[in-house]
Amino acid sequence: MAELWELDATVIAAKVRAREVSAREVTSAALARLTAVNSALNAVVQEFPQEALAAADRVDAALAAGQDPGPMAGVPVTIKVNIDQTGHATTNGLRLQKDLIATSNNPVVDNFQHAGAVVIGRTNTPAFSMRWFTDNQLHGKTLNPHDPAITPGGSSGGAAAATAAGIGAVGHGNDIGGSVRYPAYACGIHGLRPSFGRVATFNASGAERSIGGQMMSVQGPMARSIADVRLALAAMAGRDMRDPWWVPAPLQGPAFARRAALCIRPDGLETAPEVEAALREAAARLVDAGWHVQEMDTLPPLRELVPLQLALWFGGDGIENVRAMVLREGDPGAIATLSNVLGKHLDSIDLPAFSSVLTRRATYLRQWLAFLEDWPAVLIPNSAHLPMPQDFDIQSPETGAIAAEIQMTQLALPVLGLPGLSVAMDKVGRVPNGVQIIASRFREDILLAAGEDIASRGAPIMPVTPAMG
Repeated sequence: MAELWELDATVIAAKVRAREVSAREVTSAALARLTAVNSALNAVVQEFPQEALAAADRVDAALAAGQDPGPMAGVPVTIKVNIDQTGHATTNGLRLQKDLIATSNNPVVDNFQHAGAVVIGRTNTPAFSMRWFTDNQLHGKTLNPHDPAITPGGSSGGAAAATAAGIGAVGHGNDIGGSVRYPAYACGIHGLRPSFGRVATFNASGAERSIGGQMMSVQGPMARSIADVRLALAAMAGRDMRDPWWVPAPLQGPAFARRAALCIRPDGLETAPEVEAALREAAARLVDAGWHVQEMDTLPPLRELVPLQLALWFGGDGIENVRAMVLREGDPGAIATLSNVLGKHLDSIDLPAFSSVLTRRATYLRQWLAFLEDWPAVLIPNSAHLPMPQDFDIQSPETGAIAAEIQMTQLALPVLGLPGLSVAMDKVGRVPNGVQIIASRFREDILLAAGEDIASRGAPIMPVTPAMG
């Protein structure tokens, strides 16, 4: 019989709502799992067990009073340390922000709690949340539960590692350049980057984000089953007017043709054989489920979007201001990111150049929306390689350049504001593998349908117990 911490979110919520098990029992089991394995991972870096148990007791009290506690009743979740949660530091992996205590919740936290979820801890992120590795000088390094020699991904590496190890059924992450999709890929779970405007977000603890950050960064769930991703998305997508970009779009769109385009090497990406094998296996599973899949050599542009992504992300606040903050924090990974990525794509940007980026974005998005009318799902690599060795990006300028190149599909998608789903596939030895699916705006339902058809034809994902040092 499975332990409570091993159960999927959908199963937990059903059992709690039926009063087969209490939310306190589920939370106690999740906290015990955290205590048992987190020391080997450093995935959760802010713990508050009494606060979590009190939240669980409120769910149980609501049920006892005949009230509806919400669709995620008693489900243990984790929150990334770069969004506000009342009474806790929004560190973003920075020593500069170790005492930045939030006085209100980000809408993501409120929406989880309104749905009955129980927050059991807050997860690690790299400094400034801008690496595909999770390490910083405040909280330390997060390890991958499958293999400590490979990255858990970033920037939501703490969330992915925790979820993969059974520390919570759902992990919250955010994605401006792959920070949900890549950690999910690296840790062998599923992760959804929703459409821009789908999930409300706002940090009262910090300054208003630049326009690029507002347009490209989205909040999304990671989980061990597609059903759990669907459940979490519905909770996270609740109304909150603190985010002026939030859109009340339906979670289920019109009927669609089950047609998928498969592209192994978009824009000449040098995709590794193991990644190609996963893509072809995913395509075969879709065909088995009744999809028509056609392999294509070319898609609308992706590589051309990378410099636009960097300009939108860093240009709005001024490159020199960003560099000054990074140097002040002194984090080696963040410094290397600026050197390896920005130095090759972006030196400085003035107002006309920034305006040009937004203009060109419209052209590329129009091309992609037209393509997705004919091919509602697009199957591409998450990364050109299997998950990278720890600190691969800072080993040398050459490895830094390789890291940027193989992550092209991660960086490109946020410019378009389109949703993307990382779906776990069979591991290669101890190393996770997976694929990425793209769909049109607010068509997460297509991604989840395709993801379910792929995932259901593989083995269920069970929590991984890391080697204890």
